Amino acid sequence: MEMSFIIYKLILATCVFGASLFVAMYSTYAERKVAAFLQDRIGPNRAGPFGILQPLADGVKMFMKEEIIPNVSNKFLFLLGPSIAMLTALMTGAVIPWGTSLTINGTDYPLQVTDINIGILYLFGVVSIGVYGIMIGGWASNNKYSLLGALRASSQMISYELAMGLSIIALVMMTGTLSVREIAAQQTGWHWNVIYQPLGFLIFLICAFAETNRAPFDLAECESELVGGYHTEYSSMKLGFYLFAEYINMFISSAIIATFYFGGYNMPLIGRFVTNPNTLAMLGTMFLFLKIFFFIFFYMWIRWTIPRFRYDQLMHLGWKILIPLAIANIIFTGFGMYFFN
Repeated sequence: MEMSFIIYKLILATCVFGASLFVAMYSTYAERKVAAFLQDRIGPNRAGPFGILQPLADGVKMFMKEEIIPNVSNKFLFLLGPSIAMLTALMTGAVIPWGTSLTINGTDYPLQVTDINIGILYLFGVVSIGVYGIMIGGWASNNKYSLLGALRASSQMISYELAMGLSIIALVMMTGTLSVREIAAQQTGWHWNVIYQPLGFLIFLICAFAETNRAPFDLAECESELVGGYHTEYSSMKLGFYLFAEYINMFISSAIIATFYFGGYNMPLIGRFVTNPNTLAMLGTMFLFLKIFFFIFFYMWIRWTIPRFRYDQLMHLGWKILIPLAIANIIFTGFGMYFFN
């Protein structure tokens, strides 16, 4: 393997890492602005023009807060919990194709950190490990509210992973691949998977809300029942890691939805106006980010519009509605492939 290729991959991984942190950081600002707009308020407007420096102010505040570790906690696991949550959130961006390829001096440089042929399994594996970060943090705190919050979050995430996995099986049957890059490449023009898999997309979208613990599925935290949920005892940057991981998960899940169902970096008709492959690759990356920003806004819109579920309603939706629908979708997809191919 050439040294230039290794350097390129290191630069790309750093860019993906930095972009994930930057988008997550400014998603906190966007969320507060969207909430303010929907509630007819101004929102943050003191730190910098239009409050644009508010995320930096929040970050500095998190760093400067006193580090508190309860005496009765398991200190090693108490530190390990937020570390796992943050690590798994950042690892998922490695298999997402952020564009086609850049051609420099006759060499192709794909805009993807790694293209493994089991990319979908990798995504599900890493997301599954993220549950341990929440469960370990809640258990290590030695606090009943934290433990109950962690149990709620873990059972919710595990339950909705089943329906999410089943919805993806129908997509894999249709595309015939587990490679995320190939799934994106097959959606040129208007051949977006959402047209052929509308039910699968809807199930995946609902499960993505539950997997990221976002409203209306944010039952792991509840001030009237569980205080702060699994992170009740956390403070300073350890709390910041948990909160930041939630926003990174929102960014990555938006990228996955855009890639699996909305063409990824593909944009219809753009090939008619742009022929330079490098320009096309850069425009593709820009289109992908526009789609991601739309879904991030959609997450925020839902949060500040729909009231939260009760926990029994959440489990009912996951086990008795989404899983049977996902199985039915697999059967319909099989029949569709048999009759139309």
